[in-house]
Amino acid sequence: MMKEKTNKAYFRFYEELNDFLPPKRRKVKFEHRFVGNASVKDMIESLGVPHSEVDLILVNGVSVEFNYLVKNEDLISVYPVFESIDISDVQHLRPKPLRNPKFILDVHLGKLAKLMRILGFDTLYENDYNDEQIVKISKEEKRTILTRDIGILKRNEVTHGYFVRNIKAEKQIIEIIERFNLHKLINPFSRCLECNDLLEPIEKETVINRLPAKVKESQKRFWICKQCNKIYWRGTHYENMSRVLAILNIKNLK
Repeated sequence: MMKEKTNKAYFRFYEELNDFLPPKRRKVKFEHRFVGNASVKDMIESLGVPHSEVDLILVNGVSVEFNYLVKNEDLISVYPVFESIDISDVQHLRPKPLRNPKFILDVHLGKLAKLMRILGFDTLYENDYNDEQIVKISKEEKRTILTRDIGILKRNEVTHGYFVRNIKAEKQIIEIIERFNLHKLINPFSRCLECNDLLEPIEKETVINRLPAKVKESQKRFWICKQCNKIYWRGTHYENMSRVLAILNIKNLK
C-alpha cells in the first residue's frame, strides 16, 4: 500500500488569535505538516484557534471561505474578528458584524454579566445555562457568546463568539468594551441587574413604602424594572461601577 504524501502549509496568525497558540508560534510564520484533505477551518481549529474568533482568511493573498481545502505549500494568513470594522467586501466567513451588539454569557462570567448590565449592555446570563441553550439563543437572537470555554466556540453553529482572556471581572469589562468598541454605547444604570430589562424613572412617592428607612432619607432619584418590579437607586453598585467608569475615562453618568 502506497503511503500518503505529507504536505505542508505555512500559517501566520494575527493579533489576539495568537493567545491560543504556543509561544513559539505566536506572531510568526510557521510550518504545519498534514496528510490527505482538510478544510482550512478544521486545520485552524486543530491548531487551537476557535473558528468563531476568525473573520478573515487569506490563502496566497486571496480571501477564502472556511470550507477551502488546504493545498501543499499554501501560505495562510488568519485574522481575528473585526467587530467594529466592516470588511464584508473582502471576507466570506461570517454574517455582517453586529451593529447593535447583544450578548449571552456562559456560567463562568456571572460577575461580568452584572457589570455589563450596569453599563447598559443587553446581556443574557443564567447560572444554569448549558452549552446547547447558549448556542441556540445566540443563533436565534443574534447574540455574541462571551465565554471562558474554548470548546463552545468551536461548534459549527456559532458565528459570533469571543473567548474572554482576563480572569477578574473589572478587567474583563474593560477588555470587552475595548474589543467590541462599545464606548459610545455605554448607558450606565439603565438596565435591570436581575432580568436585563430596561429601567424607567419612577417618583419616590410611588415606591416610598417599599424603601428601607436609610434610603428614604438619603436618596431622591429612583428607577424601576417593569419586568420584575425591582427598584433601584444609587447605592453601593453605583459607587463600584463609577470606579470602573473612571478607569475607562467615561464621565456620562446619569
